[in-house]
Amino acid sequence: MPVDPASDIEVTAFDWVPDFVRSYVRDFRVRWALEEAGRPYRTRLISAEERPQAYFAEQPFGQVPAYRDAQVQLFESGAIVLHIGQDCAALLPGDTAARARATAWLVAALNSVEPMLMELAMVDVFARDEEWAALRRPSLIVAIRTRLSYLSDALGTRDFLEGAFTAGDLIMASSLRMLDSTDLVAEHTNLAAYQRRCLDRPGFAAAVAAQLTDFRDEAPIAA
Repeated sequence: MPVDPASDIEVTAFDWVPDFVRSYVRDFRVRWALEEAGRPYRTRLISAEERPQAYFAEQPFGQVPAYRDAQVQLFESGAIVLHIGQDCAALLPGDTAARARATAWLVAALNSVEPMLMELAMVDVFARDEEWAALRRPSLIVAIRTRLSYLSDALGTRDFLEGAFTAGDLIMASSLRMLDSTDLVAEHTNLAAYQRRCLDRPGFAAAVAAQLTDFRDEAPIAA
């Protein structure tokens, strides 16, 4: 769905980030969920360098995304995706058991998979020149390989984690993108195919394109 300035749904995102994190900032998850739900939205752009103090009343940590519609104001991408999915069977099935399983996979992605992948990004990108990062990396890679092996076994030969695409797959595939600079996902043929299957959905491409369009080209001028 195109961004619609008249929509009652507002997604707060950054107006600029460095090139290497473009398309990865987590508002793309909310945009993707809205694409899957067929819901238009508008964006409010803020500075990542000088986050407005008033924004912390909406997002206690000053991060993005934040979200509001006619009923709620929310923060945290996982919570927002679950909210969007309440009225969207493409994200959360109507069947109680299937909905619960989709929710469980979403939480698993955020709690059991993503933290160690984020730690690897910290080691490889943000702390790559520090001694502790070099010492931590080998054991972290072992832990990630073990966790991906468990995920691969759980997926098996299914197209998606619960057979049909859900919000759980949206967040899991998003989390696995943190390994894009490595071959760790590719070590499991079924996981690599699963991630491609998720990211080949039109909603993902539309979400990323919309995020990239919102970024301005010029870096902010330091105060």
